[in-house]
Amino acid sequence: MSVDLDALLGKTSRTFALTIPMLPEPTRRAVSVAYLLFRIADTFEDATDWPRAERIAALHDFADAVAALDLPRLEALTTKWMASPPCIHEGYLELLQVTPAVVALLKDMAPGARDILIKHAVRTAQGMAEVVSKADAQGRLQLDSVSDLQAYCYIVAGIVGELLTDVFLHDSPQLASVREALVENTVAFGEGLQLVNILKDSGDDAKEGRAYLPRDVTRGEVLELAQRDLDGASRYIDALQRGGAPSGYLGFTGLAVMLARASLKVLDAQGPGAKVSRLEVVRLMGELRASLASGASMLEVTA
Repeated sequence: MSVDLDALLGKTSRTFALTIPMLPEPTRRAVSVAYLLFRIADTFEDATDWPRAERIAALHDFADAVAALDLPRLEALTTKWMASPPCIHEGYLELLQVTPAVVALLKDMAPGARDILIKHAVRTAQGMAEVVSKADAQGRLQLDSVSDLQAYCYIVAGIVGELLTDVFLHDSPQLASVREALVENTVAFGEGLQLVNILKDSGDDAKEGRAYLPRDVTRGEVLELAQRDLDGASRYIDALQRGGAPSGYLGFTGLAVMLARASLKVLDAQGPGAKVSRLEVVRLMGELRASLASGASMLEVTA
């Protein structure tokens, strides 16, 4: 079964469908496959139509099959999952249907890149199972503190940052000169982007029984934490630039941060559910392209 990575990205992610095509090969393919693996795990974590135990089992089964690259096992699991779908989102279900084909793409990758993707996809799926286990019998989850919120963000997004850093260092060895700065800011990068999503989706999450915003913490405090994290993300991109990263790395990371900062402004002004307009997205993309062409400081562009 063939897999159209770009089509699946377009059906499952608004942001990554814009940013991943900026990456050069082989990084683009690796990050595309990584995103889809994480999206499959996310689908199980968010499967409010499934009982808690079924969600946990699916996450562990997925992690074990990916770790072993056990395609026959994934074929059987996919048939089971699709018999009683975990959600109604057409894009997510289309992706879930081709899970074995997505995982099969790992076999064609360079061993180093393949090992990176497997390691982090398994870590995230296992971590998500732990998160789901903390929900009540009906699957309702309430985070109680900022530390709980940050621990959750690490599992679902901080690990993504670590994966990206490992892939970048693998594919562009010159970045070893800025490894320390990348590692120092990689978790903040992922956390900042995830906090923006949590603030944006808090209304819909509440309807589905998920309360990621702690009761005793104001939205303003979470907004401030997200801003600090995005400052770390800007330092991450600055390190990429100083290390001689391909321009596609700067575009991929830079646009994500620019969109996140724009989202925070809209959320601060309009509240949950507010989104950056398509016109503003086009404007930001034009600003980014001009900045990359001129060699402008990405620290300033993404601030």
